[in-house]
Amino acid sequence: MAPETKSTVPSPAAPAAGSPNSSSATAAESASKPGVDFIRARIMEDNATGRYDGKVHTRFPPEPNGYLHLGHAKSICLNFGVANEFSGLCNLRFDDTNPTREEQEYVDSIREDVHWLGGDWQDREFYASNYFGQLYDYAEQLIKMGKAYVDDLSAEEIREHRGTLTEPGRESPWRNRSVEENLDLFRRMRAGEFADGERVLRAKINMASPNLVMRDPTIYRIRHAEHHRTGNEWCIYPMYDFTHCLSDSIEGITHSLCTLEFVNNRELYDWVLDTLGVYHPQQIEFARLNLTYTVLSKRKLIQLVKEGHVQGWDDPRMPTLSGLRRRGVPSEALREFCSRIGLARADSTVEYSMLEFCVREHLNAHAARVMAVLDPIKVVIENYPEGQVEEFDMPFHPEDESYGNRKVPFSREIYIERDDFRLDPPKKYHRLAPGAEVRLRYAYFITCREAVLDENGNVTELRCVYDPESRGGQSPDGRKVKGTIHWVSAAHALPAEVRLYEQLFSVENPNAAPEGQSFLDYINPQSLTVVEGLLEPALAELAVGQKVQFERLGYFCKDIDSTAERPVFNRTATLRDTWAKLDKKG
Repeated sequence: MAPETKSTVPSPAAPAAGSPNSSSATAAESASKPGVDFIRARIMEDNATGRYDGKVHTRFPPEPNGYLHLGHAKSICLNFGVANEFSGLCNLRFDDTNPTREEQEYVDSIREDVHWLGGDWQDREFYASNYFGQLYDYAEQLIKMGKAYVDDLSAEEIREHRGTLTEPGRESPWRNRSVEENLDLFRRMRAGEFADGERVLRAKINMASPNLVMRDPTIYRIRHAEHHRTGNEWCIYPMYDFTHCLSDSIEGITHSLCTLEFVNNRELYDWVLDTLGVYHPQQIEFARLNLTYTVLSKRKLIQLVKEGHVQGWDDPRMPTLSGLRRRGVPSEALREFCSRIGLARADSTVEYSMLEFCVREHLNAHAARVMAVLDPIKVVIENYPEGQVEEFDMPFHPEDESYGNRKVPFSREIYIERDDFRLDPPKKYHRLAPGAEVRLRYAYFITCREAVLDENGNVTELRCVYDPESRGGQSPDGRKVKGTIHWVSAAHALPAEVRLYEQLFSVENPNAAPEGQSFLDYINPQSLTVVEGLLEPALAELAVGQKVQFERLGYFCKDIDSTAERPVFNRTATLRDTWAKLDKKG
């Protein structure tokens, strides 16, 4: 079977003809070119004007306090994508400033996810904790400039003093401490003299600012907790907003691309860098990814895992990259999805069907075809010789000969899908029914003569006859058979556990729960159905993670839970079923 295609991060919206560093590429010209979004247009304008000397250096900066999800995929594709398109660089940086929530497990999973999606940071793996010494020095510099002070207010009191959108904040009674007192207290915080929450370091900006972020934000807090990289070397840790901009500055980032929830924080980003007089990247915001039938809040994903609503971060129902990978979603399809949804300045919601479309489109072109029966009903071909076994040579891909062929055994007793038989078929039903003739995929024509029923009227077995002259699916007399169904030989079928996944939530927006309810109330009870499948024997050799199409049923991926005796397959996506639509119409 053909292996999964590997490639680097694509250029979903690469600049049109000409070098992106050309001085003739103005912002207006760039914006008018098809496929050039506002971020790439901004970069092209910067290159045209010589800003940053034509360099493009981005970063992907996750916090290692959870697994990456679909929203991060958009950021990975953007940051590594534009760096690739403009012959620049992209760093992987872990913003590890909260030791109480961060773990090495998350670091390892993030590395794997970024690599899987095509990100290559080469030797540029950085951590905010690399800069703790420099950040501390910068904090002392702000104190010496009279731009930061140690505050004794509690976190709750700081919130009360901050004010509202319509009312200015109130100054802390500790706001006007002397530089000497602030330095002494901050150094004693560093030495571990105070308890968690007893004191913080705040930037001294403007308690009447219309932007609440600028009302003397906290930039350091006390945390007597062991850090996963620095151990117990520190007991004070910088806040994200203080750390992020300075990490960008230290690393020489040119374009700090982040989602819209940080738009109000840009003023603080600029204030810290300008006040300290250090190298100043520019922050540019884009709309985050919102997807129907999905939650992408890290807090909610953690809740799903910790409360046991799913079977871990890599549960194939989760929107995490590890969950999508385990489900069988190809990285190429996810990159194509991120390319198609594009970049915008305003939040919007993308239909989950768009992701499914990209998955189907890729797997249709790249997944080998095999046969499997998931709801079996036995068929006995009465005029086929008992004990006889023959093999049919079948292609793995009908449109790509490079995938090769495999041998599929055929015998007197086979299994077909229960849905491929009706005792009382409706109009336009071209599958098997009493007296009806169908084609077995690549094998023979068969005609149903009798359906065996149990005491409850359920079909337990079909008695059929075959046309020996129709080997390969064609008849010498030229008669036409409209229906073609798949099958497996009963004597050679490979038993397997098959997990049929649906969307985790039953409503389009599980975040919009009314008062008294939560997103958990919308978990889809049918999000996972486990069935005993019967597969053609070639699937015994399939590697874990490999993707195939079960003909007429959907796309499936071999799961890590598989054993030599019992393979396990996850359904990645269904096929479009035109018959299901006709059936609903009656």
